[in-house]
Amino acid sequence: QVQLVESGGGLVQAGGSLRLSCAASGKISKINAMGWYRQAPGKQRELVADITSGGSTNYADSVKGRFTISRDNGKNTVYLQMFSLKPEDTAVYYCNANVRDIWNRYLEVWGQGTLVTVSS
Repeated sequence: QVQLVESGGGLVQAGGSLRLSCAASGKISKINAMGWYRQAPGKQRELVADITSGGSTNYADSVKGRFTISRDNGKNTVYLQMFSLKPEDTAVYYCNANVRDIWNRYLEVWGQGTLVTVSS
């Protein structure tokens, strides 16, 4: 069993900052890519940013230059630092990880989601 637990969401004014964290736990052998997705009301879930185990990153065009993804492999944790937040960033943010467990099964795991609300 592998779990992802997110934290750090909340309400912030436009132009503000938030930092999301996501910690993986359980019967983990190796975590490959980790990422953050978001889903706004009435919209499909979309990729925000992801990061490989080696540290290579990828960002959605809408957040480039404002958001930074990072990870601490020793803590099995991924972070999303968000600056210059806009009302259109309002969404539920989900953590995602591609994990190989101790039984050599490859799993795609999702967190429960954390709400980010940006007021204008």
